[in-house]
Amino acid sequence: MDASVWQQLQEAGRYMLNNGLAWGNAGNISARTRDGHYLITASGTDLGELGEDDFVECSISEGKATSPDKKPSKEVPMHQAIYESRPDVGAVLHASPFYSTMLACSSETLPSEWFVETMYYLERIERVPYFHPGSRELGEAVREKAGKASVLFLENHGVLVYDKNVKEARMAMHTLEMACHMYVVAKSSGISLRKLPEDVVQSFLNESGYRPRRRLTE
Repeated sequence: MDASVWQQLQEAGRYMLNNGLAWGNAGNISARTRDGHYLITASGTDLGELGEDDFVECSISEGKATSPDKKPSKEVPMHQAIYESRPDVGAVLHASPFYSTMLACSSETLPSEWFVETMYYLERIERVPYFHPGSRELGEAVREKAGKASVLFLENHGVLVYDKNVKEARMAMHTLEMACHMYVVAKSSGISLRKLPEDVVQSFLNESGYRPRRRLTE
């Protein structure tokens, strides 16, 4: 097992729990390791207390664990769909943060034109209809939206965030939860948040050099 990868995931799980991005054993996280494989949290693990034995290696080509001794998270179909569809993705985080899940359970649309981090990390958010957790149907629904965004609202379930590495995925998850919190508080307080003009957003995404722009499909 790649020690550096599971340690990055261990740190991410602890970070998510300590920053209100995860609770209990709800959620699962993964990252690519050697060619054609990824590590994913085992079934029933607590994201805040992950050890080396709490991860299972899975084969992308075969869609299952490489060892029969451990049971991976039942959400393997979602993670598998992302890794198969997005070779640029190195890490996938699934959780149910309070405010993000609130919006996932609603019909609200979260703007991304507020500030630098929302423009970059939340450039485009897609919605995935509800299917039972761990089901093949949910995995296929995620596959359908995988190339269109790097943040998915899983309706009446939670959120799925994926990026080039664990650190970037973690930042995207935290940015999403903060933006959702801002949205809910502003709306309940009657505060109207101004959006940056579209030409400014496009200038930032294409010319600022803040980060290379993601290549997303329509």
